[in-house]
Amino acid sequence: MTTAAAAGLTAGTWAIDPAHSSIAFSVRHLVVSKVRGTFGSFSGAITVAEDGTPSVTAEIDVASVNTGNEQREEHLKSADFFDVEKYPTAGFRSTGVQAKGDGYVLDGEFTLKGITKPISLALEFNGVNPGMGHGEVAGFEASVVLNRKDFGIDIDMPLETGGAVVGDKVTITLEIEALKQA
Repeated sequence: MTTAAAAGLTAGTWAIDPAHSSIAFSVRHLVVSKVRGTFGSFSGAITVAEDGTPSVTAEIDVASVNTGNEQREEHLKSADFFDVEKYPTAGFRSTGVQAKGDGYVLDGEFTLKGITKPISLALEFNGVNPGMGHGEVAGFEASVVLNRKDFGIDIDMPLETGGAVVGDKVTITLEIEALKQA
């Protein structure tokens, strides 16, 4: 979005609607399959300046991790992985956005487990809809592949046959619906 206005986003604040959005992840498990999960509690906003320049902020309640397996979720919340007692949230703050092909690249800083690193998300803007009586709604899809070890999640659980119980690369996928604030 070289300018957000050109893409249909008007100036102001667009709040992420968690009831119509999702943050999901997948990671290789036992080398041959993937474990998938979501975060159920998050918030954020897209702020569009008068000149059309967008900025994005978001926060994830890391303890809201859900993989469909309570034992695994408790392990993910432990110091081996997210250490939610010490680092209850993860955050994102955009630093820029540029057009790339039919989509965009959203650059920013992601903080997880107290470590902040630059990341670039592949972003698709799905447009703006007048909504259903509560104001305009904008839709986005974004994804990024992160190395968990870059964020201090460096537990190694090697397998006797080679590889590891949990892979290093984690794919994050976001489906975001944002509501224009009055």
